[in-house]
Amino acid sequence: MRIALIAAPFISVPPKRYGGTELFVAYLAEGLTNRGIEVLVYANGQSTVKCELRWLYEHSDWPIQGESYANIKDLNHTSWAINDCWNEVDIVHLNNTPGLGFARFRGPQFVYTIHHPQEPCLSELYSYFPQVQYVTISRFQQERESIPRVRTIHHGIDMSAYKLNTRKEPYFCFLGRIAPLKGTHLAIEVSRRTGIPLKIAGEIQPLFRSYFESQIKPHIDGKLIEYVGEADLAVKNELLGSAMAMLFPIQWNEPFGLVMIEAMATGTPVLALPGGAVSEVIADGVSGFVCDSVDDMVAKADLVPSTFNPFVVRRYTEKNFSADRMAAEYAAVYEEMLDGIARTKRAVSATNIVNM
Repeated sequence: MRIALIAAPFISVPPKRYGGTELFVAYLAEGLTNRGIEVLVYANGQSTVKCELRWLYEHSDWPIQGESYANIKDLNHTSWAINDCWNEVDIVHLNNTPGLGFARFRGPQFVYTIHHPQEPCLSELYSYFPQVQYVTISRFQQERESIPRVRTIHHGIDMSAYKLNTRKEPYFCFLGRIAPLKGTHLAIEVSRRTGIPLKIAGEIQPLFRSYFESQIKPHIDGKLIEYVGEADLAVKNELLGSAMAMLFPIQWNEPFGLVMIEAMATGTPVLALPGGAVSEVIADGVSGFVCDSVDDMVAKADLVPSTFNPFVVRRYTEKNFSADRMAAEYAAVYEEMLDGIARTKRAVSATNIVNM
């Protein structure tokens, strides 16, 4: 079996810092390779994924320079990638929308993992390609789509890349884009109301620069509220692993929330507001608290040290969100698709023999 995994060309695979989808592609590629499946990844030339890599654009290009520019570049990259692998792979696994149009043509089978929240225009587009096997990253996401061939596979991470830390320090952490929908300002509110220091890490995108300047920066004093910049894997391990809890006060329906399992992999529980897939990722009272409100988050902060055992949090994450488990589920999807094709060919062949 040979699989082409196609990522957008803007961020390296795996990402140096920001890039949830790119991290997913890297972990899936490695997990499939470990299962003996041939994997070909299309990304940019700065990628270091541990399998065969091909690229059209050599350098990362993030943040993007505008929607029109990004759409054109993504389409050019994706069309080149599909043309390049067309006659040498069994399945093309898309992680960006532009490639769907090529599923109309007779050739390899297509899988499309839906990484974005439900949007009517995208759902309408999916309906034109019922032959594609769609994969949602949460049951919450799947329930909002009406496409016929869809299943849910939760994300997984390489557990060996995240170190269990049993020595927690008295601070909260926030990791993610500094944006209103991620609730960075609410994490600051929890910190101020509890008196527990907060360390913030994440990208400040140009679109949300004014949000950072007006609602985040004025509170940064280097003592109670600290901004540590963007985080690579080493910084994540230290920041997440040493924290008493990670705050995840989202203000939207999160399709999955990869950072939650990164935190739990280090043995650190997550205090989150409900929305999207949060309740699918966090086992309430086992790996974190799903809080009703900021008030509830503040109230439960004092319960963290006595409620959560880092070993239990880690074991929960290993059982449910490992890259091995994720790769096994995707491999099963690929095998079912190829078995279905083989059965169809045998049935057609038998019919032709009978009619001769």
